Amino acid sequence: MPQTPAENIRDTPLGHALGERYLAYALSTIKSRSLPDVRDGLKPVHRRLLYAMRLLKLDPKAGFKKCARVVGDVIGKYHPHGDVAVYDALVRLAQGFAVRYPLVDGQGNFGNIDGDNAAAMRYTEARLTDVAWLLLEGIDEDAADFRDTYDGEESEPVVLPANFPNLLANGATGIAVGMATSIPPHNVAELCNGMAHIIRTAKFRTDGIRHSQVTFEKLARLIPGPDFPTGGILVEPTAGVVEAYRTGRGSFRLRARWQAEEFGRGQYNIVITEIPYQVQKARLIERIAELLEARKLPFLSDVRDESADDIRIVLEPKSRTVEADTLMEQLFMQTDLEIRVSLNLNVLDHGVTPRVMSLREALVSFLLHRLNVLERRSRYRLDKIEQRLKILDGFLIAFLNLDEIIRIIREEDEPKPVMVEAFRLSDTQAEAILNMRLRQLRKLEEAGIRREHAGLSAERKDLQVLLKDEARRWKVIGEQLAETGKLFSATTGLGQRRTEIGKPTVSVVVPLEALIEREPITVVCSEKGWVRAIKGHGIDPAGLRFRDGDRFRFAVEGQTIDRLLILATSGRFFTIGCDKLPGGRGHGEPIRLLVDLGNGHDVAQLMIHQPDRRLLIASDAGRGFIVEENDVIAQTRNGKQVLNLGAGEEARVASPIASDDDSIVVVGNNRKILIFPLDELPLMSRGRGVILQRYASGGLSDAKSAKNVDGLTWRTGSGLRSETDAKAWHGKRAQAGIKAPKGFPRNNRFA
Repeated sequence: MPQTPAENIRDTPLGHALGERYLAYALSTIKSRSLPDVRDGLKPVHRRLLYAMRLLKLDPKAGFKKCARVVGDVIGKYHPHGDVAVYDALVRLAQGFAVRYPLVDGQGNFGNIDGDNAAAMRYTEARLTDVAWLLLEGIDEDAADFRDTYDGEESEPVVLPANFPNLLANGATGIAVGMATSIPPHNVAELCNGMAHIIRTAKFRTDGIRHSQVTFEKLARLIPGPDFPTGGILVEPTAGVVEAYRTGRGSFRLRARWQAEEFGRGQYNIVITEIPYQVQKARLIERIAELLEARKLPFLSDVRDESADDIRIVLEPKSRTVEADTLMEQLFMQTDLEIRVSLNLNVLDHGVTPRVMSLREALVSFLLHRLNVLERRSRYRLDKIEQRLKILDGFLIAFLNLDEIIRIIREEDEPKPVMVEAFRLSDTQAEAILNMRLRQLRKLEEAGIRREHAGLSAERKDLQVLLKDEARRWKVIGEQLAETGKLFSATTGLGQRRTEIGKPTVSVVVPLEALIEREPITVVCSEKGWVRAIKGHGIDPAGLRFRDGDRFRFAVEGQTIDRLLILATSGRFFTIGCDKLPGGRGHGEPIRLLVDLGNGHDVAQLMIHQPDRRLLIASDAGRGFIVEENDVIAQTRNGKQVLNLGAGEEARVASPIASDDDSIVVVGNNRKILIFPLDELPLMSRGRGVILQRYASGGLSDAKSAKNVDGLTWRTGSGLRSETDAKAWHGKRAQAGIKAPKGFPRNNRFA
């Protein structure tokens, strides 16, 4: 009896139930959608597309049919997904700039390298290419297993015979659940040479165990790197290529191809004729224009797109004195004229197990698949020959006993069983004799049958020897590879290498001022932390305007190429490029929008960075140390913690130390001053530091470095003042100090 719903209820932990379902989804995505099979290099949607087009008789020499017809057959019979996804896959197989060896020959608008989409599938037409036909070669000869489609009404191939190394030739990309694949395209002739070398130097076993003596260094010489459909120049060092091939993971540095067109008198333009793989030309030009507008390319005057069927991007330098290499180095650094193409050779091993393979493993897997295809096709052909030979044997018996055969056919009501019994024929042989036409009884026909019988017998013997001799089978595969390599050799338009293997380039050192237009600026910061960069030097703070309730606090002079150092009261340093500061119009922007300054903290000090300088940093508790200014540079918005603080303490001082300074001068809130030798402070990269001055109450107000011979100096509104005889304030570090002289500023600051 059928169970009721209540009897089917099982208690299962939610986590276990979700895990089972998510695992089923993940496996479905990995195996049936995102990762290619190592044998034919295809995902299910591509395999179904090619097979459906073959059934529609869209071979390379046939006429075109509407893509809507192809997509309809695919989603109706084999691939129950959206028509948009299937059509997008079909379009990509036809795009010569996206696929190194297109599998679909498209007629109509199939998109372009600018990133424009293809026309709707009701307008475009398609058929298979010769490359796709190679992938399908032998599919009717039991070269591949078939399985039922999703509805059980049709059958589809599990994998294609693939007389073409499609996985590495055309590459693949895909994102599955918890894993991804990224395989750049390669040159087929080079792949065939590499596999031929593997066959010559490796020992194979049909049980799947293989021993290869080929080194990855040798493979990298035979297959020096990817070959992209859009060309470009590969400038990855050989060691990087070898390591990527060895591990199945890595990346390749790819640059655009360019040349300088000279007009005389030193004037020239730069013309880009090839751009990196999968870079949209329109977006690339748009990016260059954005950098021009932002004045990030001071050496470049204009960019123009003069492309037709070919690519021609014209770059006009600002001056003829600008070096072309320097200008291009700027563009390589800031645009997609140079990219890194990743390699993640994550594939389905025989359609079952996803794993990352080395280049050698991928090539060997393809060779083992070709061995299996050769054996299956040979057995299929052998079976067909056996069947034909049996029929021919029956024909020969009929010719030897022609009169008796004719008599039986004329006189017997059921001639077939009589013939079988009289001449010991099989049922198939008797049926074939009865179906013979009268014209086949000629003497010439008998001679032809004997010739066919002899030829098939010789072929049968050859196939039997082939199936018993593994070395000969590998020799046949080597011949097939040689034929494929010849079809796509360097002398053919499709096979010629497009991506040049260039020498690893030594990057031209472009000074920072070459990337940013150098201008004098004054960085102004208010008490509430609003910062701006005003053009020029010698700005009078009295003439500046601030928001209501705000007022002037800092002003430092520098250049747009400089970096601004900010010490927060938390003891953390922040770094901002001066070219990234808001302009001088208006009140600027809060500094908290430029760096991640924590709540409750403020700016303690602000200065222009000078490399190789040293800083004195100290907290309001009177503790500090010396730090190399290069060590406080922060690489992120989060800043870099340098001065460690105790509870309730704040960073107070970050003062530059001149190369000839030999003393430290400290003043506390109690207006006591202490001068002690500079060498009593430690040089540290991070820490809380040592005690500079002791206080009965209060804390440190200011500190700086000085030269002992200069005495005690400070700045007032009317200029510098000094106390040349400063011996009274000299002492040891961590002493209390002596009261400040008359005239010392009431704010207890030296400047």
